[in-house]
Amino acid sequence: MKSTPPPPVSSSSVAATRWLAVGSLVGLIVLGLAWEMWLAPLRPGGSWLALKVLPLVVPLAGLMKNRMYTYRWVSLMIWLYFTEGVVRAWSDALPTGRVLAGIEILLCLALFVACALHVRLRLRNAHATQAAQAAALPETSIP
Repeated sequence: MKSTPPPPVSSSSVAATRWLAVGSLVGLIVLGLAWEMWLAPLRPGGSWLALKVLPLVVPLAGLMKNRMYTYRWVSLMIWLYFTEGVVRAWSDALPTGRVLAGIEILLCLALFVACALHVRLRLRNAHATQAAQAAALPETSIP
């Protein structure tokens, strides 16, 4: 007995998760720079901590090119920034810093969910396509 493949997911759902991932990643880059340079820097006039956004720039090209591998490793890397947000939300003396840390946490969660859903939807589509191709092949019997 063959199991029926899951129905293919609409390409608009895949595109929505892609743009949510790209948007939240760009949001994290902008937030990190603004936070450390102008909004609530550790030292007046900005700090070198703004360089923390450099690792976030690396996967941007892979997400824009829709590379599955990039979605997978970004969903793991983002937990470092999530942890920073939690620590700074808990320990920052300035209320502005705590609010920015909360925004960082939300952007990290949005990026993780978008990456996880994107990978899941694309894999489901790939399995549905393979099942449809297998069903279209004529059955051959060996005498």
